[in-house]
Amino acid sequence: MIINPDYPPHTADAVEVQSAAQSVGRRLLVLKAGNPQAIDLAFATLVERQAGALLVGGDPFLVGRSQQIVAMATRYAIPTIYDFRESVLAGGLMSYGSNLPNNYRQLGLYAGRILKGESAANLPIMHPALFDFAINLVTAKALGLEVPPSLVARADEVIE
Repeated sequence: MIINPDYPPHTADAVEVQSAAQSVGRRLLVLKAGNPQAIDLAFATLVERQAGALLVGGDPFLVGRSQQIVAMATRYAIPTIYDFRESVLAGGLMSYGSNLPNNYRQLGLYAGRILKGESAANLPIMHPALFDFAINLVTAKALGLEVPPSLVARADEVIE
């Protein structure tokens, strides 16, 4: 897993992913990258450790560096999952994360309520309600992976 050490929610995310990995008998290596050079170093470590896959944290810095991460994952043939479908459109293997257009729609509704006089302190905390699962079968083929049809059937978007 690659995380941005400057993004506080990633610490909790890493703990949860570590717990999930242990529950299925897997080891998790958490790599920290808060700048472009650290991403390159993280991939060098992944290659050295012969990592079987990579999970990319979904903070603004790493999302903004998705082209670099997708390129490195492709170069070193590391199956990678991202938080947002845009990385899959750029050549990443798969993504699972909240639906950004819906999140922004909810944000707009909140802004409208505040502009009409409601107090932000009185608005309920909202969590994402819609999630997108995308798979890039072209990338899977390039990695020599066969994606089970049942997984493809669950995807919201499949790139062929």
